Amino acid sequence: MNKNLQLSNLLDLAIQIQQIPAPTFSEGARAEFVRGMFVSEGLQDVSIDSIGNVYARLPGRQKTAKALVVSAHLDTVFPNNINLQVTHRGLRQKEAQKIIAPGIGDNSLGVAALFGIPRILREKRIELTHDIWFVANVGEEGLGDLCGMRAVVERFDKNVIGYLILEGLALGHVYHRAIGVRRYRVTAITAGGHSWSDYGKPSAVHEMAALVTQLTSLRLPCEPRTTMNVGTFGGGTGVNVLASEAKCELDLRSEDPNALTKLIGQVEELFRHADHDGVTLLAEIIGQRPAGEIPAEHSLVKLAESCLHEQGLSALLTAASTDANIPLSRNMPAVVMGITTGGGAHTTHEYIDVEPIEKGMGSIVRFVEEVGK
Repeated sequence: MNKNLQLSNLLDLAIQIQQIPAPTFSEGARAEFVRGMFVSEGLQDVSIDSIGNVYARLPGRQKTAKALVVSAHLDTVFPNNINLQVTHRGLRQKEAQKIIAPGIGDNSLGVAALFGIPRILREKRIELTHDIWFVANVGEEGLGDLCGMRAVVERFDKNVIGYLILEGLALGHVYHRAIGVRRYRVTAITAGGHSWSDYGKPSAVHEMAALVTQLTSLRLPCEPRTTMNVGTFGGGTGVNVLASEAKCELDLRSEDPNALTKLIGQVEELFRHADHDGVTLLAEIIGQRPAGEIPAEHSLVKLAESCLHEQGLSALLTAASTDANIPLSRNMPAVVMGITTGGGAHTTHEYIDVEPIEKGMGSIVRFVEEVGK
């Protein structure tokens, strides 16, 4: 099979996957498609677990060798009713061809790569010493809180060479440090009332707005990088009504667990002082992504760098919040590698660059071939 045909088949599969809606907690249809594809590829021990992760094994020569787990998340940030139209764009002669579609890079291309790897290995007649477990997992985005990867790590634990996490839009990046995340759903509750006759009584919207102002006034360190985001805000029932309830969702992150702990303390102190006469504040933790890392000198990191360099690519060692948070937080070796470049992630104009995919797949296939040697 020539390289152009390999690339065309991979892109066709990525689009097939992208066309199946897969919001977090509703990945079932996409999981069934992947399960059927794993069977068609002739992989062994194909199954779906109780929360919807799909597993398949490519056997190696040595039954006693530890396996490599290669995973890509199934879910997207988009609801079921999003327009999934795909646009192929060949731009001016000196610019790369692009494919534009919601979720094409995050993470339809990553899932398609789970099939690209065994196809390329077969084409090159490469038989690995170790098994590979391919996993298409659920619950990476939003409020999934990495539930899919938690189940994967519970299943395999430390009895593996390591975990390779595939992301469609991260070519050239090697994530070996996991950013810690804490998320809250915050609710303000009041008696409510009429905007005229009850004026002066508390409004839940006003109270929540004041709290958000206080939160976003907190000074966050640039080093280590620490962030805060109020991602959703809503409440009230009418323009002339004192709102009886308002809610927001808050995301806190830091490269440094100690900095995150400090920020959590500051935020929860504001929560405690938000209760006063006629106002009740409820703060519910809705997400906790644990931090962790392996050193830059670790063999998996060095191998990822080497495989990128073989393709003429530079490697940026960095941190992110991904499925790798779970194994890294448990002192298990894990890295994240990407398939191509692109942009617009989590928007309806998300796109991938076609030309770099060949090098991205080349680096990943070399990784799975050389790991554990």
